Amino acid sequence: MSDTLRDQLLGLGFKPAPKAAKAPQRDKGKPGKRGHSGGHPQGGKAGQGMPQKKRRPQSREDIDLAKAYAIRAQREKEERIEAERRKQEEARQRREAKAKLAAMLEGKSLNHEAAEHVRHFEYGGKIKRIHVTVDQLKALNAGELGVVQLNGRYLLVAATVLAEAEEIFAPAVALKVDPAVPAADDPYSDPRFQVPDDLVW
Repeated sequence: MSDTLRDQLLGLGFKPAPKAAKAPQRDKGKPGKRGHSGGHPQGGKAGQGMPQKKRRPQSREDIDLAKAYAIRAQREKEERIEAERRKQEEARQRREAKAKLAAMLEGKSLNHEAAEHVRHFEYGGKIKRIHVTVDQLKALNAGELGVVQLNGRYLLVAATVLAEAEEIFAPAVALKVDPAVPAADDPYSDPRFQVPDDLVW
């Protein structure tokens, strides 16, 4: 009877150890399939859901604001480029005008080495001076002569030359006396009111 019980037990699956070992091997494949079919889609849904939560769609106001900033930045860039272009163009024109002025003034300066009087005048917000003779001082105050600034030097020239210099490069005109204006309006026209040479300006 024990043999019969043994046979019955063996028939119920308690017999072979190899068969018992094979069963877990088959089960190892099944969880992977179940994990693939059941677990992965859920993980995929979770993975798909997370970026959607972080990403917030831009509103119409945000888009319009970004466009406004981009337009303003572009406009400011264009304005800077245009300002720099104008600056370079003005510098080029000044260089050309000064070169033309220098050529025109060649040999027309009336500065005298023996000039004993100093004629002061205001130019560029500062008090400048030029040495002249007595006759030149009278002619200068009468508007018959004028002073032109060229490369840091002050040149005494005739009124006609001064007018031509003004047409070429007006900023170079350092002293132009209007004979219609009373001399009292220009305190530097009278030699009695000359600024001392040792005074620093």
